[in-house]
Amino acid sequence: MAVIGSIIKGIIELADSVISEENASKNQHIVLKQLLEKAKDTKFGKDHSFNEILESENTEEAFAENTPYYDYNLINDKYWKYLHEGEENLTWPGNPEYFALSSGTTGKTSKRIPVTEAMLEAIRKTGIKQVSALANFDLPADFFEKTIMMLGSSTKLKEKNGHLEGEISGISASNIPFWFRGYYKPGVEISQIDDWDERVQKIAEEAKNWDIGALSGIPSWMELMIKKVIEHHGVANIHEIWPNLQVYTTGGVAFGPYEKSFNALLKHPITIIDTYLASEGFLAYQERPETKSMKLVLDNGIYFEFVPFKPEYINQDGSLVPNAPSINISEVEENVEYVLIISTVSGAWRYLIGDTIKFTNIERAEIIITGRTKFFLNVVGSQLSVNKMNDAIQEVEEKFDMEIPEFTIAATKINDEYHHKWYIGSPNAKVSNEELADALDAALKEANKNYKVARSKALKGVKVEVVKPEIFHAWNEHNKKKGGQVKMERVMGEEKFKEWEAFVSEQ
Repeated sequence: MAVIGSIIKGIIELADSVISEENASKNQHIVLKQLLEKAKDTKFGKDHSFNEILESENTEEAFAENTPYYDYNLINDKYWKYLHEGEENLTWPGNPEYFALSSGTTGKTSKRIPVTEAMLEAIRKTGIKQVSALANFDLPADFFEKTIMMLGSSTKLKEKNGHLEGEISGISASNIPFWFRGYYKPGVEISQIDDWDERVQKIAEEAKNWDIGALSGIPSWMELMIKKVIEHHGVANIHEIWPNLQVYTTGGVAFGPYEKSFNALLKHPITIIDTYLASEGFLAYQERPETKSMKLVLDNGIYFEFVPFKPEYINQDGSLVPNAPSINISEVEENVEYVLIISTVSGAWRYLIGDTIKFTNIERAEIIITGRTKFFLNVVGSQLSVNKMNDAIQEVEEKFDMEIPEFTIAATKINDEYHHKWYIGSPNAKVSNEELADALDAALKEANKNYKVARSKALKGVKVEVVKPEIFHAWNEHNKKKGGQVKMERVMGEEKFKEWEAFVSEQ
């Protein structure tokens, strides 16, 4: 009998039973006041009149009126870059010990996002909330005695100008509490290996010695790791190595496009739990099994605002126009897409994180990620979001019984007429490019009226080219972005797409 597991499960269930439904607006009001109070004497706080905002009758309105939107480039140029020169009290008291390196899905140069001790504590608290939510998933007691494979970036952080730098997954893993280390794999030694391929090889070699119950990481890289383990041991599926594997937390990436290819690596289905951990903070987690939506964390160091996701509010580069209207949690509506804006205990203020979301349940503050502002394809009015692309890809997978874990798309001109050019990564495509193009086109017309109108006018056609999924991984490696939190860009601009096509032709 799993005695220890039963005790742990009982503690989790008890903790879950005493958590009351929060008052979203009240919690967010408290968080905003705490953020402003803490940062009022920083340079940013003085520049944006935080003292006056705190004395105003409506804190939320005054904050929005006195503080413009910031993306990474703007806040870095005005404030964060001076932290590397030793300046303090710029957007948050003191000078952070860590910087999260994040090139995201665009650009070759890494962003350096401050990670304060307050943010690390907030991430730990949200992690505990997520663990407590496991009580809702009807997992057996012995699950809580198994280890968890956390496949992030290297925990061997680099020192630069008195700071430690690495991806947020590496920073978080390097700060794992001592009591959790016995449950954490691949362990301290292997997790410090910088080279992705070498680290995965070591994982494969040690895999049979571990009793893994849960996986955590980005789907594309998790798949590659699992394939390496299967190949190394010459087995049919990962359950032959880890028979007690029951849970996978996906790490802030839409799992839909990976579902078929991921499930092909398993002997039987496992529980998939979505989380939303970004370089800027742990924003949301899946609280219950009845939905794939995630619960925003409204009481833990992050203040959220929402800008309606409309073309007139979005610049060509994905940034917001200065007068784009924002609303707070008390004003949101279900099934409306919003650009997510955050202010945090790491000194990000009205910060455009780059994601778009939709509320699926306002009472529970549950959301889904629908895409990226930079990946919104609106050439000739098609208004095509990544969420719609993912849905169309899944329809095509089902229709042709194929796996499409990767894809990218761009609007291109052929004989002065616009087309959508798709590159689809599939290991088992059995139909022609033309059939795939017709199926994608039909699915998008059905799902998106703006796309349907565009296709009847200026958007003249759809082209598809199928390539091996490994080309997408090689592209990320070519851009010095392999493993960890790296995500493939789903929509490319004209210049980047030319680079991509040249790269594909060389493979």
